[in-house]
Amino acid sequence: MEPDLFTAAAEDRQEKDPASSPLAVRMRPRTLDEVVGQQHLLRPGSPLRRLVGEGGGGPAGPSSVILWGPPGIGKTTLAYVVSQATQKRFVELSAITAGVKEVRAVIDGARRSSGAYGRDTVLFLDEIHRFSKAQQDSLLPAVENRWVTLIAATTENPYFSVISPLLSRSLLLTLEPLTDDDLRGLLRRALTDERGLGGAVTLPEDAEAHLLRIAGGDARRALTALEAGAGAALDKGESEVTLTSLEEAVDRAAVKYDRAGDQHYDVASALIKSIRGSDVDAALHYLARMIEAGEDPRFIARRLMISASEDIGLADPTALPTAVAAAQAVALIGFPEAALTLSHATIALALAPKSNAATTAIGAALADVRAGLAGPVPPHLRDGHYQGAKKLGHAQGYLYPHDLPGGIAAQQYAPDKIHGKRYYEPTRYGAEARYADVVERVRARLRGDPPPSADGPAQTSS
Repeated sequence: MEPDLFTAAAEDRQEKDPASSPLAVRMRPRTLDEVVGQQHLLRPGSPLRRLVGEGGGGPAGPSSVILWGPPGIGKTTLAYVVSQATQKRFVELSAITAGVKEVRAVIDGARRSSGAYGRDTVLFLDEIHRFSKAQQDSLLPAVENRWVTLIAATTENPYFSVISPLLSRSLLLTLEPLTDDDLRGLLRRALTDERGLGGAVTLPEDAEAHLLRIAGGDARRALTALEAGAGAALDKGESEVTLTSLEEAVDRAAVKYDRAGDQHYDVASALIKSIRGSDVDAALHYLARMIEAGEDPRFIARRLMISASEDIGLADPTALPTAVAAAQAVALIGFPEAALTLSHATIALALAPKSNAATTAIGAALADVRAGLAGPVPPHLRDGHYQGAKKLGHAQGYLYPHDLPGGIAAQQYAPDKIHGKRYYEPTRYGAEARYADVVERVRARLRGDPPPSADGPAQTSS
């Protein structure tokens, strides 16, 4: 690190009085082995281990890396560990406050350090997605010539926020969300470690579960909430961070919701049934309970996609695309912003006209197939694109619908055992009313009934 006078003074104060630093700062790992999660990035020979000097250099020296992941999962922590463990000169910049001038100053200093002392420089650049294209361009010569080894951190998709030349010169390392087990281990270490709370308080299981819920996979948020709860307990002369104390300290009620138990399924069921019943307010209530309890947003999005086909179907053909788009957006942005997307989709589905015709149609068809009502494919529908097919009578007599008025051929498509069966029974709700009219006309034409002269040929579209 190359701190200024004020940074050095602050660090000196923290060294003399560790309690003056936030718990999340005090519990920062000192080595890569103390890092929580991200084990896929910490294997022997990984780029991060090479950055701290584990492994050779020379022509196979450590590469510049871009760390991509949501807030609070360890990007800055990994850079901090590298800064503590490496024998290299370490410089930290933030794209929020730094510009081209500061970047060039670091590069010039790196070249002087390398030339005069043979000491390499590691540059940690936080929030690189905030740099403009021109600012990112200024990094290219230094990265390409290895005047600096870049560690860049971003919360946004680097394929959209980082210029291609810089991406091609760096290794992209994707950080995975921290699991409950990762955070649980971190909290328990903070409770007992002398750098943390040093055994001053204990954390019962229900309070720990609440901390995991409100953390939402964010280690910094988990430690900040633990520190607040511990402070509240100690102020009251208590040695246990009770659920009540924790709720008061973080101003978040403990939602009774077990992601692995009955509540998980009960609330999810209530959400879908409220959407099915068109009660948008109840649906939003259950959605909020799931979000507040830390439910996986991808699970909620999957349930909405199922609901779009199960309960809405062709009554609103836009329902499924809306739910699919919501699922894709949720996967890209995560919480907290994903709450807006899930709300958008939930409201659209709850207020859409409802039809379960698609659900009952496939159910009835599956029931017949399982009951053995399959039967051979009619000969005229069989594949005729191989030698000998004609002798077998395959594809003979097939009528090509595009050659006929209205694009519908009066011929049998279903096997004999189910010929004439009706699986799809459309409702008259919403857009499905149009499909109800179309399917009746089409079925009449398939039977060979002449179309009403006033209406002209039956059409299957619009």
